[in-house]
Amino acid sequence: MTYVTAVLDALGDPTRRAIFERLHGGARAVGEIARDVPVSRPAVSQHLRVLKSAGLVTDRADGTRRLYSVSQEGLAALRAYLDDFWEQALTGFKAAAERGGKS
Repeated sequence: MTYVTAVLDALGDPTRRAIFERLHGGARAVGEIARDVPVSRPAVSQHLRVLKSAGLVTDRADGTRRLYSVSQEGLAALRAYLDDFWEQALTGFKAAAERGGKS
C-alpha cells in the first residue's frame, strides 16, 4: 500500500476525518477527543492508530497520557499529492484556453 493510499483510506472514514480535524487546533489526549465524537474511547484509540499508521498523526507522552497532534510532514506530503492534481488541472485549462476552447 502506498503512502497516498493509506492517507486517503484513513481520511475516507468520517469518524477518522472528524478526529483528524479536531487535532487541527492542537495536541489532544484521547479522552478529550472522545468527548467530541460519537464513539467510545477505545474506538478513538483505534482510529488514532490508523491515522498514525498513515503518517497523519503523531503522539508524545505527557505524564501518564499521550497527546496526539497533526503530523506536519504527513500533511505536507498529502498537500504535495493534491498540488500535483491542481497543477495538472491548470495545465489542461491553459492548453484549452490557448486553443480557444477548440478540441
